[in-house]
Parts: sequence; structure tokens; C-alpha cells
Amino acid sequence: MRIFFLFLLLLLSGCNSSLERNDATQYDKGSFSQLTKTDFDRMADYEIKENTQSLKILALKFYKRNPAELRKTTSDSPEVTVNWLFSNSHSWKFKEINNAQGIEALDQVFDENFNGDRVLSLIAGLYTMLITAHDNQKEFDMFDSLDPQLIYNAARNVEVIVWRLSTKRKKNGKLFLVTNEMNDNLQNLTFEREFGKIIGRTDYFAYVLSEKKERYITRAIQGTTIRVLLPFL
Repeated sequence: MRIFFLFLLLLLSGCNSSLERNDATQYDKGSFSQLTKTDFDRMADYEIKENTQSLKILALKFYKRNPAELRKTTSDSPEVTVNWLFSNSHSWKFKEINNAQGIEALDQVFDENFNGDRVLSLIAGLYTMLITAHDNQKEFDMFDSLDPQLIYNAARNVEVIVWRLSTKRKKNGKLFLVTNEMNDNLQNLTFEREFGKIIGRTDYFAYVLSEKKERYITRAIQGTTIRVLLPFL
């Protein structure tokens, strides 16, 4: 119980966006759905819910900074598109990005030959990767068996994507997707902070889970020149 509430306090202390916490997670342990949940299951529920909310925030930011990508998919506004993306039953497969998911979707974001919606490919890739790393579950109970190594790998992959977003460029020298801004008049690091929250939540849960299961996590060391996406299957 102490671990669970410590986890909540750590996450909530960094919350400063009105978009992030408009549906905070609360649990009624007397409800039927909570009868088969341990505190670790509730922690997993919370981690997935909050990471999904962060991805929703990032999707909106990416579309606003990269409007040309949105036009490849729809004529709707960024807000309408993001709400549709996270509230409809579509199995996270989209013809606009070749039905790609996970690592495949993430890799094609940085493929010069890919002509589809790079924002959609990025968000779909991150979301499906995180869900797959959690045994394809979004809600958990005592009968689920999560692998802390796969969850750890997913966090490292998010780090790789952040690195690629800031360093990988097209042949014309332009970034594949515009994110943070830093110049004499403006500093905008909101993308970096939101990605950091995802990495922090996922890492924390992976290590807590590894202690509970007494399973050792093999730490990956990503070189400065070779940054590959780790398996999460």
C-alpha cells in the first residue's frame, strides 16, 4: 500500500497541465472490478492511464506544431482528430500509416520514403508498444503476469524516440517532426517534459515490479551513435 501511494504522490507532484488531469484516477476498493486487484495491479492501471493521457497531450502538440502531417489524414482540427484517435474503436490500425504498429510504426516516422502522417505513426507506435509491453492489457488484476524487462525496454525505446526526434534529419536538413523550440526569445520544452513523464512512470513501475517478482532487469546501454529500439515482445 505504501508503494502505491508513494507512486501516486511522485506522479501527481509534476502535474501542471489542465489537459493532463481532467479525469484523475480514483479507486473504490469495494467495487466488484477491484476485488481481484492488488496494489501492484492498481499501480499498473494508473501507469497505463496516465501514459495514455500523456500521449494524448503529445498528439495534440505534435499536430499543432506539424499541421502538414494532419492534412495527410484529415481536414478536421487537431482537437477533433486527437479525441477521435483516443476515444474510438479502431484497433490502432490506420491505412494512412500502412496499418503499422509498435516498432514498425516508430521506425517509419524517420523513413525519408514514408509519405504518410508521421504524427499518427509516432503516436500509434508509442501507444501500441506500451500496451504490448504490458501483455496487451490496459487493466490488470492478480491473474495477469507482467514482465518487468519488457516494460523497461519500452521505457528505453521512448528515450530512443526522443533522441531521434531531436537529431534525425531529412536530406534537406529539416527535422522529421518539429518539437521543442530554443532560441533567444523563446524556450519551449513541453514535449521533452511530457516524454519525461512517460519514461519516469514506466521505469518506476518496471523496477517496482521487478522487486515484487524478484526478477532481474537487464539494463540496456544505448550508445551515442547507435540507438536501436529494443524488443518488447
